[in-house]
Amino acid sequence: MKWARRILIGLLATVAFLVAAVWLTTFHPRSVRAEAVTCPADTPTLQRGQSLEVMSWNVQYMAGKGYVFWYDLFDESGPDERPMPSAIAATFEEVARVIADESPDVILLQEIDDGASRTDREDQLERLLGMLADDYACSASAFYWKAVFVPHPRIMGSAGMKLSTISRYRIDEAIRHQLPIMPSDPLTQQFGFRRAILEARLPVNSGAHLVALNTHLDAFAQGTDTMQKQVALVKGLLDDLSAAGNPWVIGGDFNLLPPGPQYENLPSDQRVYYEVESELAVLTNAYPSIPSLEEANGTDASAWFTHYPNDPAVSGPDRTIDFLFFSPILELGDNSVRAHDTQAISDHLPVAASFVVP
Repeated sequence: MKWARRILIGLLATVAFLVAAVWLTTFHPRSVRAEAVTCPADTPTLQRGQSLEVMSWNVQYMAGKGYVFWYDLFDESGPDERPMPSAIAATFEEVARVIADESPDVILLQEIDDGASRTDREDQLERLLGMLADDYACSASAFYWKAVFVPHPRIMGSAGMKLSTISRYRIDEAIRHQLPIMPSDPLTQQFGFRRAILEARLPVNSGAHLVALNTHLDAFAQGTDTMQKQVALVKGLLDDLSAAGNPWVIGGDFNLLPPGPQYENLPSDQRVYYEVESELAVLTNAYPSIPSLEEANGTDASAWFTHYPNDPAVSGPDRTIDFLFFSPILELGDNSVRAHDTQAISDHLPVAASFVVP
């Protein structure tokens, strides 16, 4: 009996140690928390009536388009696990080139690696900022995947991925909002994504703030209500900002098709990633978007495609899953998806629009 007790105590202690180790080496942010802002004191403030260009881009952790990663195929049979350093370096050059040419004032980036084994644990934001003009002086980030070690057979290393917002204009405050987490078994969930919204508040000389929000919703959520919950949280946040009279714009990879015929227009093997009735309707019914539903579903819909999957069965951009939504009190100017020179940079194309600051 004495030996049995000792064995039981030892087993319990081992389990407790393993649980503590998993918890302490994975990411468990509060539902709402402040994030650090880098912004020099002499950064200019937005002026009422000025034009402001916002660009959103999922840069696929600077991997480029030369790979089919293991998760790029629905059965997780893609051959590649990480990009080569040379491909990363070439992609950085291309991303910096597009940003310099487009010259947006606020840049909303998704899939920026920081501390990930697959990209040699580099802080990709730091490297990119060093390649951009000096007037991109303000930035803030929010992690949505972070772990010291992920014991997945196709990863087997550290994870670190974040949303990053870069601005030519002063950012007063940055706030991370936790999105609902995809259900899974308790152990797997510890190593998974913690999708989020990064809110950045840019002061205007009128005394108000323009709020720029950056997000990347879940993928591969079929069979769950994750997307409905995430879209509902996004809408609730936008509703609160609208009720407070704050102008806002949110950009990101929503991983959802626009309501309309794009679902039916996809090959059947590509429809498995989406629902017949898009969960995004909650947002498109409430707020204006870029592209609009008319543009995304019109005769020129291909001009508004934003996703070029790393699937050998797909030969070019064929769907819209990246959007900018904006407050109705913002006056919209020129807007587009930049496709002519970005299809070899990432599996997503950048979406850009200019607004008049109220």
